[in-house]
Amino acid sequence: MVDQLGAICRAFAVIALLGATAACARPVGDLGRAQPGVLHDEILPTIGKTRAELAGEPVSKFNLTDQEREMHDRVWRFLVAAHAYDWFYDVSAELQRIRLSGARDHKFKPDRYYRWLRQTEYASSRVRYQTVADHVTADLDTMPGTFRAICAVLEVDRQRGIAAREVAGLGAAAGEHALARKAENTTRIDWFVRAVAYRYDSYGYALDHLLVETPHEEAIKVDGLLSRLATHVERAQRGDFCQGSGGAIGKDGDAIRPRVLMPAPGAGAHLK
Repeated sequence: MVDQLGAICRAFAVIALLGATAACARPVGDLGRAQPGVLHDEILPTIGKTRAELAGEPVSKFNLTDQEREMHDRVWRFLVAAHAYDWFYDVSAELQRIRLSGARDHKFKPDRYYRWLRQTEYASSRVRYQTVADHVTADLDTMPGTFRAICAVLEVDRQRGIAAREVAGLGAAAGEHALARKAENTTRIDWFVRAVAYRYDSYGYALDHLLVETPHEEAIKVDGLLSRLATHVERAQRGDFCQGSGGAIGKDGDAIRPRVLMPAPGAGAHLK
């Protein structure tokens, strides 16, 4: 008991010392992928694993496979949003990733993206619609590769589970770490699923409010893109990462309620 209390005190002391540093969001590079660094890739995750162990959370001692590293890199792009200031609470996301805190993203509100759009000055009100369209398109472009990466990790977990059960002489620890790694992977995948749903909800909230604030026919394009994004969100929520290559599900427009009608002659887009 004394040793455990000492470990807890040491962990929190280090967390306190690194608090100012941890408050900096994880640096990202091209396509939203994380930039490698000792602080965010080694020091803080090590401290976070100690906190997770003390909290009774699953922590695996296994090295990451290439597939798991690829999934982490691709998924991270959806867990933060450097292009829209603190839309995803970037600091909170980093603390969650390195396990210095539990899951916080359940409390995110979809109005933050729209608030960022409103506060950003543009030369034309139509550009806000194009901004949303660009962000949704970026998500659509990177979604298939992310699904494939997740599918590859699911297969690794399946193969790892078979090996842990059937290879003789491994001992109990190997099986325990295999289960812990599967739990860690599942947690990361579930976070991704919540993140893409949050993105979809945020875009939809923004479009609904832009239609009232500054109605323009550009809303029709955004609405169509959101219909495409909704199919990926539905697949993610079903856990359907390994079928197909990210194609649409059902008829066009079935995934979301339509927001926009065809524009009347000589008029901009309008509500149904």
